Amino acid sequence: MKRQFSLFVACGLLATALACGDKSSNNPAAPSAPGTSTDGATTDGSTLKITAPAPVSPANNSTLEDNSVPLRINASTAKFTSSAGTLAYRFQILLNGQVVKEARVVSLEWALPDLESNTTYTWRARGEQGSFFGPWSAEWTFKTAEQPDGYIRGGELYDPLVDGRSVGILHGPVTFIPGVGAKMNNWSAFIEYHLQQTVTSGEFSMLVTNLATNTEGDKTKIMSMCQGSCTNNGGSNNITSNDRRFTIEKRGQPAGAIAWRVITSNDQIDTVGAQRVRREFNTSKTYFWKSTWGGGRFNLSIYEGGVGGKQIYSFGKGYGGSYDPHPHVAFVGGPAGRAGRDSGTVNDIIVRQVWLSNRPRPSFANK
Repeated sequence: MKRQFSLFVACGLLATALACGDKSSNNPAAPSAPGTSTDGATTDGSTLKITAPAPVSPANNSTLEDNSVPLRINASTAKFTSSAGTLAYRFQILLNGQVVKEARVVSLEWALPDLESNTTYTWRARGEQGSFFGPWSAEWTFKTAEQPDGYIRGGELYDPLVDGRSVGILHGPVTFIPGVGAKMNNWSAFIEYHLQQTVTSGEFSMLVTNLATNTEGDKTKIMSMCQGSCTNNGGSNNITSNDRRFTIEKRGQPAGAIAWRVITSNDQIDTVGAQRVRREFNTSKTYFWKSTWGGGRFNLSIYEGGVGGKQIYSFGKGYGGSYDPHPHVAFVGGPAGRAGRDSGTVNDIIVRQVWLSNRPRPSFANK
């Protein structure tokens, strides 16, 4: 009897152990982040369980009036919860089925990169989290804007200068090189633009080639602005003494020195002494010169290789008052002023894609 009881107890213990073992093996694995599980790939190849973002703009099959319009999407959502957590988005632009531009941004929009004018592109986007990615959105198409002719409209100036003409007034020996730009053949060559409205804050920029470090002349100019025409070099209305002088210089003495001066309604800022730094320039390269003003701050930046190239110069200062020339006149290069003829335009520079506006420079002006 005692032996039978021992056997019964042993069987009971064994049954309990087996039951415990079964309970342990049935425990589920720790859950993944809600809705953003990366367990396995889906049939579309994605590795993140989120919905595809929805394209918003530009509208499918649309033609852009301005290539500065960004690509916009609606956010992806998790498939099993209302939130997918923090996602980045990859945008791609395709031409004839090949990816030509792409970017990964933590945003629901992406500013259009530099694209060819009058060309139809396809675009799409997907959500990403680390190395995992969701499905691609539907593919939409858009056609970029035509390359516009030069114009002066209100406070906006655009002059491509690559088509053998200008919307400005030519002074001195200016030679047009088709597809390249307008060449300023000596100190007395410059282009004058009369804006219809004063631009109290904005950007004045241009692409410059054939720019040498060592050029003749002293206070020679790349670009300039003033109040009124200020082209009367020997008279009272000259750029040197103008109440709204704005001169951006690449000097010949010393070679390669960069200097500038801006006079506002109640202030004057300029480069002084050691602030007039030197840079080496190469005639075979393109340089993007960009001056900006507004909100009490002026800055000059220079990029080697064009827009988006290597920044080789950036310097500015705060100012009081307002830069408010009336009438507002701008120049490629500039008149010499009372400082003498060798303080006119930098010799032999070739300029194209001149932009002046309170709007950022558009992509069509970057060629």
